Amino acid sequence: MRNIKISGLKGQALAIQNRDIPSIKEFQDVIPKNYFESNTITSLRYLLQSVGIQWVVFEIGLSIPFTPNMIPIWIIYSLLSGTTAMGFWVIAHECGHGAFSKNKTLETITGYLLHSLLIVPYFSWQRSHSVHHRFTNNVTNGETHVPLVINGNGVTEKVGGEKELHFSNSIGKANYGILQLILHLIFGWPAYLLTGSTGGIKYKTSNHFWPAKPFSKALWPSIWTKKVWISDIGVALTIVGIFFFVFKYGLFQVIAMYIGPLLVVNSWLVVYTWLHHTDTDVPHLSNTEFSFMRGAFLSIDRPYGKILDFLHHNIGSSHVVHHVCPTIPHYHAKKATVLIKKAFKKGYLFNPEPIPKALWNIACNCVAVKLDIEGRRYIWQSSYNNK
Repeated sequence: MRNIKISGLKGQALAIQNRDIPSIKEFQDVIPKNYFESNTITSLRYLLQSVGIQWVVFEIGLSIPFTPNMIPIWIIYSLLSGTTAMGFWVIAHECGHGAFSKNKTLETITGYLLHSLLIVPYFSWQRSHSVHHRFTNNVTNGETHVPLVINGNGVTEKVGGEKELHFSNSIGKANYGILQLILHLIFGWPAYLLTGSTGGIKYKTSNHFWPAKPFSKALWPSIWTKKVWISDIGVALTIVGIFFFVFKYGLFQVIAMYIGPLLVVNSWLVVYTWLHHTDTDVPHLSNTEFSFMRGAFLSIDRPYGKILDFLHHNIGSSHVVHHVCPTIPHYHAKKATVLIKKAFKKGYLFNPEPIPKALWNIACNCVAVKLDIEGRRYIWQSSYNNK
C-alpha cells in the first residue's frame, strides 16, 4: 500500500475484507421495509419540484439578451441551467430502475420522455446501466469507467495500461489531469453512447443508437435490440424539435437556452459516475474476487452539500445504497444511508474530500491498474514508481 496514492478514504477500501461486506439479507434487515417502496405521489412531487426550479431558471434565461457581447453571461447561465436540469436526469434514472412508481406505464413514459429530451436513448441506457450495476468495478464484465490494465491480456482485461502510464508521465501529471477532465467532462458521455468508450472489454465497441453491425451486439441480447430502436424514436423527435426551434428562433438562441445547459448536464452525469466508482485507493476486482455485494460496496458516497443534494435528489450522497438496491427511491436512500453507515462501518465508503479536489486527484492519478501479487485485485498506478 505504501506506493499507492491514498485519497481521503485513507486506504479504507484497500483494507476491506469479504467479511466486512454484508449479504443482501443483512443489508435488507437493517433497512425498514417501507424504504424499499416507491410512492407515486411523492415521486411526482419531486418531479414537479425540478420542473418548477427549471421554469424559474428558464424565465431568467429569457431575460438575457441574445447578443454576442452577452456570451460570458450565457456561459454562466448554462452552468446554472445545466446544474438545475440534472434533477430531471436523476428522476429519469429512477424510472429506469423501477424506483419512481408502482404504475409501470407511468414510470416508463416519464423516464422515456425525460431521457429523450436530454438526447439519451432510454431503453438502451436502461440496459447498459443495469449491466453497470450488476458488475460494478469488475474488470472483465463491468460497464463504464473500466480501467486499462498494465500487462493486460486483451481477453478478460483491457490492454494499454503501459502506454497510458508512459503517456501520463511524459506530459506530466498536471497536464494529464487537465486532458482527462476535458475528455471526460466534455466528450465522455457522447463518446460512451456512440462507441462504448470506457465500457467493458466484454461488450466491445457498442452503440446505444445502433445495436447492429458495424457495432457490437454483445450489449443488446434478445429483446433489447428492438428496445434500442424504440429508444431512437424519442431521441429523433427531440432532434427534430431542436431543428424546428433553430429555424424559428435562431441557432444562437437554441445554443444558449438548450445546447449549453445540456453539455453541463452531461458533465454532471460523468462527474457522478466517475467519482462514485473511482478513487486512487479503490480497487477493481477480478472475476474470482468479485461478487455483486463486493462490487456495490466499492461505490463511494461524497459530500456535495445541501444545495446540490436538493437539486440532484441526493444521488451523490446515497450512491452506495443505490448500488446495492437501486429500487429504493432517492427520498428513502438518504435515510437508509445513515443506517448502513452505522451497521457496516468497515465496508461503507465515504470520502470527505471536497468534490473539486477529489476530481483533480482522480484525473491526475487514476491512470491504469495492475493486478496485485495475490492475483485478486487491480490497483491504480499513477507513475512508474508504482509498477
